[in-house]
Amino acid sequence: MLFGNRHLTAAALAVVMLTARAETPATVMPITLDEAIATARAQSVDAAVALNELKTAYWQYRTFRADLLPEVNFQATVPSYRKNYSTYQLDDGSYTFVRNNNLQMSGVVSIDQNIWLTGGKLSLNTSIDYLKQLDGNKFDRFMSVPVALTLSQPIFGVNHIKWNRRIEPVRYEEAKAAFMSATEQVAMKAVDYFFALLKLKENVKAAHQNYVNCEKLYEVAKAKRAMGQISENDLLQLELNLLNSRTTLTDTESNYKSQMFQMRSFLGIDESVELEPVLPETIPQAVVEYHDVLEKARANNSFAKNIRRRQLEADYEVAKAKGNMREITLFAQVGYTGTADNIRGAYDALKDNQVVEIGFRIPIVDWGKRRGQVKVAESNREVVESRLRQETMNFNQDIFILVERFNNQQALVDIASRADTIAMKRYHTNVETFMIGKISTLELNDSQSSKDASRSNYISELFLYWYYYYQLRSLTLWDFATGTGIDADIEAIVK
Repeated sequence: MLFGNRHLTAAALAVVMLTARAETPATVMPITLDEAIATARAQSVDAAVALNELKTAYWQYRTFRADLLPEVNFQATVPSYRKNYSTYQLDDGSYTFVRNNNLQMSGVVSIDQNIWLTGGKLSLNTSIDYLKQLDGNKFDRFMSVPVALTLSQPIFGVNHIKWNRRIEPVRYEEAKAAFMSATEQVAMKAVDYFFALLKLKENVKAAHQNYVNCEKLYEVAKAKRAMGQISENDLLQLELNLLNSRTTLTDTESNYKSQMFQMRSFLGIDESVELEPVLPETIPQAVVEYHDVLEKARANNSFAKNIRRRQLEADYEVAKAKGNMREITLFAQVGYTGTADNIRGAYDALKDNQVVEIGFRIPIVDWGKRRGQVKVAESNREVVESRLRQETMNFNQDIFILVERFNNQQALVDIASRADTIAMKRYHTNVETFMIGKISTLELNDSQSSKDASRSNYISELFLYWYYYYQLRSLTLWDFATGTGIDADIEAIVK
C-alpha cells in the first residue's frame, strides 16, 4: 500500500527492517505497533484484497471514460465463398432455384463517437466491397463508399450515456474512499492482533513471575512450618498456589503461541520468527469534536459517495422505466458510393448515397404493463430513499458514540496506568510483608490477583484507545493527531 510521502517512507523502512530481521539467524524479533501496522498494510491478505478491489474499480472507470472517446474500428470479410443454390422469383411470381458460385470480400473502417448529450451515436466510415463471379459470364465488380456519415439517435428514450456520466464518477470516488478506509481497517486489525499478543505476553510474564514467587514463598513456608511459625493450612494453601501458578503458566504460554501464529499469518511473516510485541510508550494526543468529525466523514468517507450513487441509480431506474413506455429511433446516413469493374473506377463518378429512417414502437394496449413498471421503479426509489435516511441517521449516531468513547478513553488509559503501578507496588510490598509473617496468604493472593487484573486492564484500555484512533481515521480519512488528511496517489498504486 502506498500513502503520502511521509507514510510511504515509514512503511518502507518498517518493511525493510522486518525483512532484515527475519533473515538473521535470531528467531526472536521485537516488533512495535507502528511496525506491525506498516507490515500489515504492505503484506497482509486484507491489504491485497483492498488493492485488487481498487484496481477493479479503476479499470471499470477507465472503461467508462473510453466510451466517451472516439473509437476507430476495422471490420472485414476476407473472403466469403459461396457455391450453393438459392431461391429466385421469376416475373410471373413463381420461384426457381439458381446456382451461385462467387467470391466476396469487404472491408469497413469507421470512427464511432457516442454523443453523451443526446445518447446517440455518430459514425464516419469508408468501405469497399468486391464480388467475383466464378461461373458463367465471369466478371469482377467493386463497390466503394468513400465516405459516409451515419447518425443513430433514440428519441424520448432514456439517455444511458448521460446517466453513466453522473453515476460512474461517483462510483469511482466511492471506490477510492473505500480503499483508503480499508487501509485504516487493516491497521485496526493489526492493532487487534498486536494487543491480543501483547496481553498474552504480559500474562505469560506475570504467570512466570507468580510461579517463581510461589515457589520461593512455598520454600520459606516449609521452613516456617518446621519452626511452628505458620499453620499447616497456610502451608497447604501455598502449595496449592504453587500448583495453580504452574497450571496458569502452562495455559498462558500455550495461548501466547497460538496467538503469535495467528498474528504471523496475518502479517505474512515466516513461522520460524518469534514475535515479541513492545508495549507502546506513548499514545497520539487528540481531542475531537462531533461536528468536526461528522463534517470530515461526510466529505471523505465512502459512505457519503455510496448514498449519492444509490440515489442516482434509483433515479436512473425510474427514468429507464419511463423511457421504455415508447421507442422512437432516428437513423440517417449521407455519403457517396460508386461501382465499377475495377477498384479505381469504383471511386470515379460517385453518386449520392442517402438513407433516412424513423422507426417507432408505441404500445396501444399493454394492459398497464409499462405504467406498472414505472410505478414499481418509483416505489423502489422511495424504499431506497427511506433506507438511505435510516442509514444516514445510524452513521451519524455511530460517529457520535465513537467520538464520546475516544475522548473518554484517554482518561481511562491514565487511570488504568496509575492503577497498574499501584497494584504492582502493593503486591511487592505484600510479598515482603508475608516474608516476615505480618499478613496471611489470603491477603497475598488478593494482591497478586489485583496486580494481574490491573495489568491486563491497562493493556485493554490502551488497545481501545488505539483502536478508536484508527477507527476515526478510517471513517474520516483524517489524522487528528497531526491535523492532516490521509491521501494516496491512486494512479501510482494501481499501476
